[in-house]
Amino acid sequence: MNILVVVDMQKDFIDGSLGTKEAVAIVPNVVEKIRQFDGKVIATRDTHAENYLESAEGKHLPVVHCVKDTPGWQINREVEEALKNRPEVRIIDKPTFGSVELGEYVKQLNETAEPVEKITLIGLCTDICVISNALLLKAYVPEVPIEADISCCAGVTPQSHEQAAEAMKMCQIEIV
Repeated sequence: MNILVVVDMQKDFIDGSLGTKEAVAIVPNVVEKIRQFDGKVIATRDTHAENYLESAEGKHLPVVHCVKDTPGWQINREVEEALKNRPEVRIIDKPTFGSVELGEYVKQLNETAEPVEKITLIGLCTDICVISNALLLKAYVPEVPIEADISCCAGVTPQSHEQAAEAMKMCQIEIV
């Protein structure tokens, strides 16, 4: 089985409090990738509480974003529509950059009768949550090939996006 991990395609990261023109630009690519993907789809949602600014992350990134049940926390409408048209999409709310729940779930899937053949990551932000989840998955299922489709990713800046792609390459994550 192949797995597509759609990382944090939420309003706040696309056109909200932390949005960028690069994030807006990848939405059509992400939608098409979800529609065309042959395999299981998992989506993550960055999820924070009202007291985000008091958290360790909030002290380093003092921009309120992805507070649970707010408009900015919601998955982008077009992406959500593509996900709804897929069978059995699993959505994982994650309180930090990398999701232990995602790693454990993929490891569990890999131990079934139909092991995982490849994992593809897409989404936001390349340089924070995409790379964190790629490396976390590499730790949970080290023998499974992992790739990041860079045409479906955007970073905080174009430069940090490229740096993250290079860092993933060094950790044996294929950049396509």
